[in-house]
Amino acid sequence: MKKILVIIAALALSACSSLKTSSDYDPGVNFADVKTYAWVEKKTDKAAYHLDGLMDQRIRAAVNDQLQLKGLSLVAADKADVLVNYLTKVDKKINVDTFNSNYGYNPYYGAGWGRGMGMGHTQTTVREYEVGTLIVDLVDTKSGKLMWRGSVADTVRDKDTPEERVEVVNTAIGALLQSYPPQPEK
Repeated sequence: MKKILVIIAALALSACSSLKTSSDYDPGVNFADVKTYAWVEKKTDKAAYHLDGLMDQRIRAAVNDQLQLKGLSLVAADKADVLVNYLTKVDKKINVDTFNSNYGYNPYYGAGWGRGMGMGHTQTTVREYEVGTLIVDLVDTKSGKLMWRGSVADTVRDKDTPEERVEVVNTAIGALLQSYPPQPEK
């Protein structure tokens, strides 16, 4: 019984997911030929420190896991078929909701107390929130041209534990790379 409740809860949470994914690709590329990949080298000073190094590690690990599940192997950049890079951005969004209430007959309003139509009241709420977008690019090492791009966007929420952050990144990368390799329409 406990297992059934856990499965139902997981399905309910996944149904409420607000992840929005999209992808685009060069239809002239034969993705069956892509067997190896390497990461684009960061252009930084000699220090290995990165501003958000933990999130960088999580994203790279999740991409590595997903690409390896798809049969690609991580190799040195000079031996790779494609180079992988990712970008992140956060946009502020505003949501405005207006609710109308109290329309209809109101016995205490109007001429002669006890007759007339009631006044409507309007309530407006404004909510600011952030949407984070993660973009993953695959670039052909021979031509230097972008051959595939996937993106995933979701409302930014604060996660308290490292485990929750890892889970969010893994879920996002899994959704993003679900459309790789692209299946041409027949």
